[in-house]
Amino acid sequence: MTGFWRRLFGGGVPEELAGELERDEHVVASSELRGGGYLFATSLGLWVPEEDGPRRVGWHLVSKVTWGNGVLELIEARETGSAGDAVLLADERPARFVLERAGKLPDVVHVRVNGSIRSRHRRELPGGGAWFVQRKVPGRDGIVLQVRPDQGADTDAVRRVASEVAEKIRQALP
Repeated sequence: MTGFWRRLFGGGVPEELAGELERDEHVVASSELRGGGYLFATSLGLWVPEEDGPRRVGWHLVSKVTWGNGVLELIEARETGSAGDAVLLADERPARFVLERAGKLPDVVHVRVNGSIRSRHRRELPGGGAWFVQRKVPGRDGIVLQVRPDQGADTDAVRRVASEVAEKIRQALP
């Protein structure tokens, strides 16, 4: 299917993602980037362009996304370890994408990121605080507890409290 025909009528897998999508993954929105490339929002995450080809950022690993003046700014989290059943995260540097025509991409991204969050709360700890976020991971059953500590927060305190919170959540489940 030609690019023009696909953009006009939809359907099919974009050339940029051929062979990359999971079996049940589908594109729900896309936007061309100024200077070349595309952002693709799928059922499992946001595909961002890189030198080696597109890479998916799962919705559960999007810490923050903002939209304004034609720019989508993405803060991606990376998993740094675990504490019991909790996953510890750290934020990467913001990535900025200038969209040629936004279309529905910013709205889809907003809905998908917020839709993955089941609960969140902040807790102050020695040396800083941490965000405790329960999220649904697209394509998997269940909820994961993610803990994103502030820079400078006491690592041992974060691990201890994260493990305790994860255990309390596990015990509360039927």
